[in-house]
Amino acid sequence: MPRQRRLEPIRPWVQLSTTKADWQEADPALLAGMLGQLHLIRAFEETVLELASEGLVHGPAHSSIGQEGGAVGSAIALRTSDGMNGSHRSHHQFLAKSLTHLTGGKADLGALVSADVLALLRRTLAEILGLAQGFSRGRGGSIHLQWLEAGALGSNAIVGGGVPLAAGNAWAQRHSGTDDVTVTYFGDGAVNIGSALETMNLAAAWDLPLCFFIENNLYAVSTQVAEATREDRLSGRGLGFGIPSWKVDGMDPLAVHLVMREAEEVMRAGDGPAVVEVDVYRYFHQNGAYPGSAFGYRTKEEEDGWRERDPIAKVAGEMLRLGHLDEATADGVREQALEAMRTVAGELLERDPDDEGKRRIRPGLWPDPATVDEGLRGDAGELADVRTLDPARYDGPTTSARFVDAASTVLGRRMETDPRVVVLGEDVHRLGGGTNGVTKQALKVAADRVLGTPISENAFAGLGAGMALDGRFRPVIEFMYPDFLWVAADQVFNQIGKARHMFGGHNNVPLVLRTKVAMGTGYGSQHSMDPAGVFATSSGWRIVAPSTASDYIGLFNTALALEDPVLVIEHVDLYPVREEVPAGDLDYFLPLGKAAVRRTGSEVTVLTYLSMVGKSAEAIEASEVDAELIDLRWLDRASLDWETIGASIRKTNAVLIVEQGARGTSYGGWLADEIQRRYFDWLDMPIRRVTGTDASPSISRVLEAAAVAGVDDIVTALRECRTELGGGA
Repeated sequence: MPRQRRLEPIRPWVQLSTTKADWQEADPALLAGMLGQLHLIRAFEETVLELASEGLVHGPAHSSIGQEGGAVGSAIALRTSDGMNGSHRSHHQFLAKSLTHLTGGKADLGALVSADVLALLRRTLAEILGLAQGFSRGRGGSIHLQWLEAGALGSNAIVGGGVPLAAGNAWAQRHSGTDDVTVTYFGDGAVNIGSALETMNLAAAWDLPLCFFIENNLYAVSTQVAEATREDRLSGRGLGFGIPSWKVDGMDPLAVHLVMREAEEVMRAGDGPAVVEVDVYRYFHQNGAYPGSAFGYRTKEEEDGWRERDPIAKVAGEMLRLGHLDEATADGVREQALEAMRTVAGELLERDPDDEGKRRIRPGLWPDPATVDEGLRGDAGELADVRTLDPARYDGPTTSARFVDAASTVLGRRMETDPRVVVLGEDVHRLGGGTNGVTKQALKVAADRVLGTPISENAFAGLGAGMALDGRFRPVIEFMYPDFLWVAADQVFNQIGKARHMFGGHNNVPLVLRTKVAMGTGYGSQHSMDPAGVFATSSGWRIVAPSTASDYIGLFNTALALEDPVLVIEHVDLYPVREEVPAGDLDYFLPLGKAAVRRTGSEVTVLTYLSMVGKSAEAIEASEVDAELIDLRWLDRASLDWETIGASIRKTNAVLIVEQGARGTSYGGWLADEIQRRYFDWLDMPIRRVTGTDASPSISRVLEAAAVAGVDDIVTALRECRTELGGGA
């Protein structure tokens, strides 16, 4: 018989419940603060459901009624400098953190609502109604609540999507020398989401002060937890990552508070993350004012059983038993909360003059439609005083350098001069500078800020985003190959790209994402894409695509200085190319939105980027077509050099867009559409494009060459342009 030994988790897993002694020992001021917050949140949520039933809430109304105990118990002792974020059902968490910020967790039950509290309720309701007076100017609504001043980092509509962002905030807290913590709230549905599990692993590996706070309300919409997972004690997820974990009754706010004190002790001591699971119950359906039993997935008996354990009744009952409260005061707290919400609603609504029986939102409170695109990106004012240099016009002393070495040295230089710069990605800390050597110099000057990550793009991209949103660090994220962006698409596009605009234009997102195009290396369909087209059609990103070593230095410096997320695309074909760069200068900036005319010509304008600049130059010579060659450098809509492009088109009256990659994710399709909108009257022929085929590159050398565009394709296209324009073969 084989010998067996029972294995135990390396960190404890505890279930906590309160006793009468705990309530007797609890500070009456703490209990009063809890009761006040519970009533304010309950009255707020009831108002939201009332307005939703009147058709005044545009979009979802994910009520937290019944779940308030977990939020209040966990947030009431947090500092303002502690961070929190939540998911789509987060009104209660946001209000609990914000109320604690305003009141320190205290409450005068005889005078519950101060002017500041009333303003908080007003701004929160305004945001949910989509009004300009909201925290995010009405853009975030119910599911994207943010108040940075209070430590409320922003809730998230993507299930599990906010968890990596919270990890980035926690990383910034720890590495800024504080003992602050971050709490990320999510539900039972998110515990099986990759972003949450990847982040648990990353937070544990890096000892981040992050609390994974699971609100287990038993249902993901209508699917029961036991249907979705075998281990329905969801705090057990933490044990596999070596995270101490607690399970507690969320209908008992004091029990939650005691658990959070234990979890905070772990996190503030630098001992890594914690998992807290609270058992709670949402009284209503996923969205709206109907109970779940109305849809058949719950019974009325189940709902009634949970309502008998209501957190407000629990706290009030214990306070009455202990003599901290009388019935009249208890009733008065409820009435004060309701009156506050009547006041707030009255300030935002009015009687509809077209239907006296209905209310409407006061017309003057809506955002100005003209502001719809404001805040997609910053205004680049941070570049106002930088020293610019365009290598295309530089005639000073130079030195020879390989492209990859220029990339490495400028990254190292920035890390040497700016302690905020942090590099993270897979294997960036090994192999003498990552898989291609770009982090070589960074390792020499600041190895402690070169973070090798687990293979989990979704988690470490989101962690980098959280660092950027925190503002104390400037992350440089590396995706080993651009195809991996699909693994992290939520963080890249839903989170990083949209964050500034979604939260009202208030958030800077200083983040650089580096990646390399590897077409021609035999890595096949899943390691070879050009990401330019995908990013150019997504909100919020700026894109640079350097074709020379000297351009790389200036473009990288500009990208890292911007308060926007910037994709820096490299190409493996360029890495070994040796070129002249300005001697001894790694500190110049290439101007934002400035293309380079690499060759003047009169017959056709060739627009291209990266390695295709050199291939296009070669093709132009071979074709003997007098083409004007423009190296775009900046590829996003906001940063394209339309002045240079327009001047060339007015001269040549023809355009050829050249790129290497697949036709389906092509950058040129978007660019061609924009050019014909702007310059249709100057075009004497349809815009022509050179791209790869519909297929992604294959492993076979022959099929790979057939799938990507090359010099011969450009030559053919140039000659066809001349023919179409009547210039002969």
